[in-house]
Amino acid sequence: MTDDIPLQWLFVTLAVMLACSGFFSMSETCMMALNRYRLRHLVREGSRGARMAQALLARTDELLAFILAGNTVINAATTILVAEIARRLLGEGEFTLAIATGAASFAILVFAEILPKVLGATYSEPIALGASYLLTPLLRVTKPFMYLINLLVRGILAILRIKQVGEDAQPLSMGELRTLVLEGGKFIPKKHQSIFLNLFELEDMTIDDTMTPRTHIESIDIAHDIDEINTRVSTSHHTRLVVYEGSLDKVVGILHVRKFLNASRKGALTKDEIVAILREPYFVPEGTPLLDQLQNFQDRLRHVALVVDEYGEILGLCTLQDILEEIVGEFTSQSPMAGRLYSREADGTVIADGACPLRVLNRKAGFDFPLDGPKTVNGIVLEELEDIPEPGTHTRIAGYPMEVIQVQNRMVKVVRILPRVTELDSEEQAA
Repeated sequence: MTDDIPLQWLFVTLAVMLACSGFFSMSETCMMALNRYRLRHLVREGSRGARMAQALLARTDELLAFILAGNTVINAATTILVAEIARRLLGEGEFTLAIATGAASFAILVFAEILPKVLGATYSEPIALGASYLLTPLLRVTKPFMYLINLLVRGILAILRIKQVGEDAQPLSMGELRTLVLEGGKFIPKKHQSIFLNLFELEDMTIDDTMTPRTHIESIDIAHDIDEINTRVSTSHHTRLVVYEGSLDKVVGILHVRKFLNASRKGALTKDEIVAILREPYFVPEGTPLLDQLQNFQDRLRHVALVVDEYGEILGLCTLQDILEEIVGEFTSQSPMAGRLYSREADGTVIADGACPLRVLNRKAGFDFPLDGPKTVNGIVLEELEDIPEPGTHTRIAGYPMEVIQVQNRMVKVVRILPRVTELDSEEQAA
């Protein structure tokens, strides 16, 4: 009966079948390669094709079963059709079947598999959104037949105790989100990418990592002469100052410089009047996560917190600005302390204050000190030496040669840090 069909119609049918097979192959590739986050954005933008594609991907098992079934049926029919064309052209010789098999394999491989899948992977979004308009009604029409196939597949998966994709889906971890941000560099402005990465780091940071050490807190002793207090306030580099009596562990309150200046416009203030405008100090325990402290600042409408240890002794001071600068970077040069924490010499060495946080050296000076232990230069040197060193003591920490320059009050005050020495450099020096 097929002999009655003109040969040219067989070629047209072959071309149509290869196109249909290519469509299924391309649809499978572009659907699986589609960026899910971009798809959700398009859905929120109101794209109808995106909504249909999202609905199809919500039933991945049904979609893949339909595509594979369609591909299999069409490829089988294509093979039979090529065999008939070969018989018409070459007769029923002994090599006809081999030639037909080779021709069918070549046609399917090139025009129904490789080429469509390359196109689908290259232009996944536009093709997927367009293909959704055709795949959606086809799935509905073949739903009864595909239901039986999917039922059989689910039964086999249940016997093998294999869970289908989409069941108990795991959310992205922070490491995976970080990778997404890093790999999306060409789509995300560099400044925004930096903020995102800083936010990820913030989850692992505590208030100890960003606080101003006790020795660097700018404060006022209320027991001093009133003229000295006025001088300290007028020359302050901060808008809020810690006020104590006799010792920093006896904090009286927090003085807002603006309130002090407003109150002193009518005349010089007495100590009692200064105490009256102080705000009650806000204490937080050491080790408080920075994200939690950021929320605490917001809830309490505070800007300054004093960090205390388990015995109630003050370890340092943390401000809202400190946390924000960890996210967006420094946006002020108001503090005179920042420039005195370390300095780089002409020979490449770094002179660091003992109270300088290791995180500051890592971020701004390009070092790579471990952050899971001590937080300051003094702390890491004392941990390494397990003793109070004398000036001139040399050691090596994390590959960086270090020289203790000054020690005061049982603390390392100044350290010289040399560039890191690798094992290869050590071997060359030994040779």
